[in-house]
Amino acid sequence: MSPSRGALVAGAAVTAVAAVTLTVVVWPDGSGSGPRNGAASSSSASASPSPTRSYPLSTAPRTIPAVREHTPARGPGWKPSGDSGVVAADPQLTDEAQLLAKELKIRYRGETAARAGDVELALGTPGRGAPESYTLKAEGGRVTISGPDEAGVFYGTRTLRQSLNADGTMPEGVVRDAPDRPQRGLNLDIARKHYSAAWIEDRLREMADLKLNQLGLHFSDDQAFRIESDSHPEVVSAEHLTKAEVRRILKLAASLHITVVGEIDSPGHLGAVLRAHPDLQLRNTQGTPRQGAIDISKPEAARIVDDLLREYTELFPGRWFHVGADEYQALTVSSPQASYPQLAAAAREKYGSGATVQDLAEGWLNDRAAVVRDARKIPKAWNDGFFTGGTVTADQGIEVEYWTGKEIGARPPQEYLAEGRKVINLNDEYLYYVLGQPNDFVYPTGQRIYEQWTPLVLRGTQPVAARYSKQILGGRFAVWGDFPNAQTPQQVADGIRMPLNAISQKLWDPRKPKLSWAQFTQLADSTASSG
Repeated sequence: MSPSRGALVAGAAVTAVAAVTLTVVVWPDGSGSGPRNGAASSSSASASPSPTRSYPLSTAPRTIPAVREHTPARGPGWKPSGDSGVVAADPQLTDEAQLLAKELKIRYRGETAARAGDVELALGTPGRGAPESYTLKAEGGRVTISGPDEAGVFYGTRTLRQSLNADGTMPEGVVRDAPDRPQRGLNLDIARKHYSAAWIEDRLREMADLKLNQLGLHFSDDQAFRIESDSHPEVVSAEHLTKAEVRRILKLAASLHITVVGEIDSPGHLGAVLRAHPDLQLRNTQGTPRQGAIDISKPEAARIVDDLLREYTELFPGRWFHVGADEYQALTVSSPQASYPQLAAAAREKYGSGATVQDLAEGWLNDRAAVVRDARKIPKAWNDGFFTGGTVTADQGIEVEYWTGKEIGARPPQEYLAEGRKVINLNDEYLYYVLGQPNDFVYPTGQRIYEQWTPLVLRGTQPVAARYSKQILGGRFAVWGDFPNAQTPQQVADGIRMPLNAISQKLWDPRKPKLSWAQFTQLADSTASSG
């Protein structure tokens, strides 16, 4: 999680990245077949031209991420006019239709028949087509966007909006599009650096235009606890988000098809909680406290963390919740059993005579994951909390958020994959934006992500074998506030803009992009929304 030790050198030379396994996409109803052998259709491919042959065959719309398939046609394309409107063929799409009408400054005409000049949004048969896929048809002076779910239709509206921003028109023809990975997003440390609700909402809007669908909020750490609490108000820092502000963020995120994933990291990184509960601080035989570490031999330690987990799994409605599990300082000493005999005794009592402090920590992870599962959510944890060789093994259903191979307990990514675990890519070589650049970190550039990284590059610069591709569910670009005053919120927003564009492209389609970095940067400026 936090890059406190053993950081990789971000400027290391990068070797060629192996090709990823191609994704077989089932396209929405009536859309025809998907990309052949994973390749996008060429603009020069054969097409059924319209009767008006004075127009050249169209080219694919210019968007970020690039559309995966465009079937060209002859015609003027589509642009909004004074008579244009947006209609929703299904009541579930009212919000998407109203948003698009507002953005394009045309009328929303409700659930009515589309007419010349209109944009029509429609749902296909649920389950018929890949999740988040869509088909966009521009023909006969109108646009139809359809998909098997609301998210896919929404992404079709993002393609339309970006194409209009870039070139003033939506090219004639048919777009068939779907993401390569289901989890695509941004991870934000709001514990060490406070960000306003408005700032976070601006990032959500940028993410939505890039078809990113997951925002991680790390809101508890040694420095601060940043969301209002009803169960333990004593742990909350002076500068924090109210629950009303969080609900406003969550409402906007839901409207943009973004899931917000909360994180309460434990048993390390609990300094803010321990300031209010110093009796739970982990201490060694000399009475020396370990920063951020809670004494997991004490029953009250589990009670307070579980209270918080239950409170915030209820607040955050999404499918996941993050329980941390990284960098527990009790395990960084040469002999955890000798330094922390109370932990060793608790391990033996709970797991048998051969159990160690490592087993007690792994059992803590499983117990916290069980609280999250009781809330009907999928638990996530950092990869250095998944240990091997002990009596206790991490539950298989916990998603591995892989960030490092250097921390205590961390292993090469192939080992997690060989165990059959599902992994999300937060490779600290490419995807870590650490304020103040400690431990040899440098601010990542979008160019390195765009040219060198793929979801298979989980650690360092080398990809794992393509046979593991389906286990890698996606990735997030992570912002950490180690030195919170190193950048202003606006500098952070500016600094992560192009990396987010780049990760959006590579998670939607990990193949080598067609545009050069310079061309991609210019396109990002052209497609960006002004408001």
